[in-house]
Amino acid sequence: MEERSLRITGADKNFFNKITTTLTKILTPTKIGINNMLIAIRRNSLLKAFEIYQEALSEIDYDSESEEEKYKTAYENYLESLDKYVMDSIYKKVKNNTASQFEKNALAKYYEVISLKENEFTEYKYRKQKYLIDLDYEGVKLAGKEKVLKKFEEFYAHRMDILYKGILKNYSIKLADTTNVYDSTKEWIYLKIFSTLEDYTENILPLKMKIDEKMKKIEEEYENFENYTIGKLDTRDNIEKNMILIGISRFLFTHSIPLVVAEQCYEKLLRDARVLVQDTKIAAKREKAYSTLINVIEDYNEKLLSKKVYWENPQDKDEYKKFWDKYKEISVLKDANFVEYVKQKEVLFIKNDLKKVYDEPKTDYTKIIKYYKRKLIDYGEIRVIKNSYKSEGKYIKTKKVAA
Repeated sequence: MEERSLRITGADKNFFNKITTTLTKILTPTKIGINNMLIAIRRNSLLKAFEIYQEALSEIDYDSESEEEKYKTAYENYLESLDKYVMDSIYKKVKNNTASQFEKNALAKYYEVISLKENEFTEYKYRKQKYLIDLDYEGVKLAGKEKVLKKFEEFYAHRMDILYKGILKNYSIKLADTTNVYDSTKEWIYLKIFSTLEDYTENILPLKMKIDEKMKKIEEEYENFENYTIGKLDTRDNIEKNMILIGISRFLFTHSIPLVVAEQCYEKLLRDARVLVQDTKIAAKREKAYSTLINVIEDYNEKLLSKKVYWENPQDKDEYKKFWDKYKEISVLKDANFVEYVKQKEVLFIKNDLKKVYDEPKTDYTKIIKYYKRKLIDYGEIRVIKNSYKSEGKYIKTKKVAA
């Protein structure tokens, strides 16, 4: 079964959209997707087994272990039928020279994935299941049978949660790996984490919110995310979008993306935001980038650091407690004097972030340090001392220094 699987990477959305659209057209004359007799029978068996298994979990009298085993067997049979049907259809068309260029590319993609199986088997396993179920889900939606769709949606949301958690946990393990097996910058892992979170939030979360009332807690954050799903995004937009995604993950994927990994993701966003500020030449755009940086700092502190229980260094914990107490003290001004609140909050964030950038050996933050100091001068937190001397009755100016 695994040798005949088609895996689609999380970031390759165009490929998946094309294959979903194309296969639903080529696999059945009625253009309603994957709906042949064998798949329909096994799908129905799966949905029935899933329903009974869910009841078994909530009822004391049910034998949940026995029902779980039946559900697993039905699930495996269902996937096998999907896998066999899809791959045989594409392979036969390519073999008979009746396949389109897209179908040829799809088969080539299959062999490419097989070659990666030994190195990335865990992701391969989850992505294969996700792809096959997604494909059948599209077919069920196209069939327009509301009763079947409703049952399938419950299974689909449940299974997608499991698959996404597995994918994200796999990335988290790699990100936390301190060996030299992976690229030391691990930039590609961050990209995969954010891409997977985006895919889940865009395609699965709306369905989860429809089915599960508990998901309403993050409705506001989802609406904020929706603002970044339209149009072309620049670097600043992507930083803000990823900030929302990692915030959502603290509610949805606390085990798959543990706190230590979420902290690394926030630190990644902070680095990106700092670099954006110091690399932006146009003043107006630089101010917008700075605003984004402040938002990331605030989000990081409110959603993660303030809730952090274990600190490796007790001194860091004590210092952070002082910072957080000061932040809460400033927050009281938000309704009474908003302008003063913004000023004091920014001053607090800047001074705290300056300590971090001074200690950062891997990145040249010279420009952001100058920018921060200029902000502090504007807010009256530090002053400029004119470094000059008198010679022959005239003042000779040298450099200005901040104090």
